[in-house]
Amino acid sequence: LKPSERDPSVPVRLAELFLEAGAPEGLLQVVHGDKEMVDAILDHRDIAAISFVGSSDIAQYIYGRGAANGKRVQAFGGAKNHGVVMPDADLDQVVNDLAGAAFGSAGERCMALPVVVPVGEDTAERLKAKLIPAINALRVGVSTDPDAHYGPVVTPEHKARIEQWIATAEAEGAEIVIDGRGFSLQGHEKGFFVGPTLIDRVTPEMTSYQE
Repeated sequence: LKPSERDPSVPVRLAELFLEAGAPEGLLQVVHGDKEMVDAILDHRDIAAISFVGSSDIAQYIYGRGAANGKRVQAFGGAKNHGVVMPDADLDQVVNDLAGAAFGSAGERCMALPVVVPVGEDTAERLKAKLIPAINALRVGVSTDPDAHYGPVVTPEHKARIEQWIATAEAEGAEIVIDGRGFSLQGHEKGFFVGPTLIDRVTPEMTSYQE
């Protein structure tokens, strides 16, 4: 298991729990490093198969190099998952599901749901009326806070990029219903936190939709 070099803490803890649960030592190996370590894994003759989840560019690289070395490769790239909300949907259930799907793990996971497509103007307005209080009730916190719904993004560069996308959406004509820019968590003012954000009236050609 090669975790992200930006934050390997969760995979390391999983490996510790794996041992505590009684798994044999050496069955699960955690290796750390950047591209050099990745290439070593891709090129090693004793490694028969590789599975990857991450950005599309890296997924293509891993698939190409791994397959060229005769390995079985499963490479999942980035996704722009959509949720379609029909007029007869149970909106309370939709809002409950969206809170976790859109904001869990600060949205930084492959199965995050960043785009909601309500069918019809009436559905959109009713959904927004329920989403706003639910999003405003989300608690942002550190990983040790059991009541936090999500924590920081992975790097300050990611925070800056997200806030720039919000600014670009506004400049391109979208409606910023809830603005998470400039969020600061008391006691962790230097943390990489982005507040809950809701953007409406987004069209397919906008940067915030395409990224």
